[in-house]
Amino acid sequence: MNMNKKLNIEIDKKIFLSTDLLLKEIKNQKFVLCHGVFDLVHPGHLRQFVYAKKFAPILVVSVTSDNFIFKDNLRPYVNQELRCLNLAHYEIVDYVIVDNNPKPLKLIQKIKPKYFIKGYEYQKLENKNTKEEKKILNKIKCKFIFSPGDVVFSSSNFIKSLKPNIKFEKLFTLLRSEKLKIKDLKETVKKFSQLKVSILGDTIVDKYSSAVVVGGMHKSPTISVKILEENYFVGGAAIVAMHVAATGAKVKFSTMIGNDKDSKFIINQFKRIKNIDCNFLHKENRPTTQKNNIVVDNVKLLKIDNVDNSLINEEDLSFLLNKNFFNTDGVILSDFRHGIFNNETIPKISKFIKNIKFKVADTQVASRWGNLTDYKNFDLLTPNEKEVRFALADQDSVIRPLGYRLMKSIKCKNLFITLGSDGVISIRDKNYTRSSFHLESLVDKLVDPVGAGDSFLAYSTLSMMVTKNDISSVILGSIASKISCEKLGNITISPQSIFEYLNKIEIFEKNF
Repeated sequence: MNMNKKLNIEIDKKIFLSTDLLLKEIKNQKFVLCHGVFDLVHPGHLRQFVYAKKFAPILVVSVTSDNFIFKDNLRPYVNQELRCLNLAHYEIVDYVIVDNNPKPLKLIQKIKPKYFIKGYEYQKLENKNTKEEKKILNKIKCKFIFSPGDVVFSSSNFIKSLKPNIKFEKLFTLLRSEKLKIKDLKETVKKFSQLKVSILGDTIVDKYSSAVVVGGMHKSPTISVKILEENYFVGGAAIVAMHVAATGAKVKFSTMIGNDKDSKFIINQFKRIKNIDCNFLHKENRPTTQKNNIVVDNVKLLKIDNVDNSLINEEDLSFLLNKNFFNTDGVILSDFRHGIFNNETIPKISKFIKNIKFKVADTQVASRWGNLTDYKNFDLLTPNEKEVRFALADQDSVIRPLGYRLMKSIKCKNLFITLGSDGVISIRDKNYTRSSFHLESLVDKLVDPVGAGDSFLAYSTLSMMVTKNDISSVILGSIASKISCEKLGNITISPQSIFEYLNKIEIFEKNF
């Protein structure tokens, strides 16, 4: 047998998810218990374990599950599977168990350790939790001991000063928790071509004007630039439609454009794609939404919007809600608040699409703002952190509890909260043991974040339609977002580029 495989089997034997199984393993044996989050195992923890082992031949370490850690937006930084694996790798630790409770009181009462060890800092900090623990320990005649405190370390301080790069370890532990492999992600992407998807939303033309500064700020605070080159990219709901079509899925796209140079650009781009059926609402006296980015030395100096955000009328809405464009497996509402979506139209659109199997919405808080609470009873929402905070009027709380509140209030089945360079948090429904998980950003070299959310929306949606599994969906969406971020402008993400990245990280999987 391969030594690495043998080692993994031995480590897995040390990890328990059930107290009954642990009790069966340590029946009638004297053991000591250490409990904590163990987000990063540091020298302070190791000193505590060495000290604990003096009192009993068996050391059990219990780990608070992800569900009950709310120290910060990104805590736990290390998910519970990886935290357990980290601890189990230490020879001094005999058994590791996940405690799926906010406090270890029930666990202590059930497994009845002979000794319970806590850090020295808790001896002086006689808080409510320590008092509750003492009460339970006295009941079961377990000795409460505080470890020596000549040096005190903190996982939080280590994480704040320097976050370790463990994105692949997190990714593979998540896959492992669902008994998934990279090959399963590849098979999921291959099935996208079998889907039929409706997309309704605001089309945007992203213009990039490369420039150099030629002067300014002599008589007034005005910068003078010279435009060297202009490039046009499809954006908004239109690029979402193109991402989905690139996978081979059949797309029916409804949107509003003007009768101008930008509308002709959009029409020409879609003419090249055979598997998209377009329902263009042409508005004569309204420009096609354009966002012109003035870029100097790869820095966006200024953005100039050419837009009319006035609301569409009943006739226009009826035109967009053509029944022939919504006889599909799923629908994506890509809402940038440039006229199609508002307080009056969203309830009507939601009612119109209520019988479609899978419903997704993405509302952007950028130059305009929308409110996620308008979208009730959807299968998936993919907001960023700012949009969640705006919807609940809460700027300060930890984001995961806010996500739970939002899901409950609008009866959303899945919520993927994008955090920019910090990755994605998935808030899950009640059918899962783990109520949320965090995946770090996979971006190695950021070039242009514009369009990252669009590519994430497209690929995570298709994956959810195929698998109903949020872990594979967040991973595939994050890969698409990574590829988008490492290129200038909104470039269509192809399945081939996804496969190339999956092939690359599959090498890591073999060694995990």
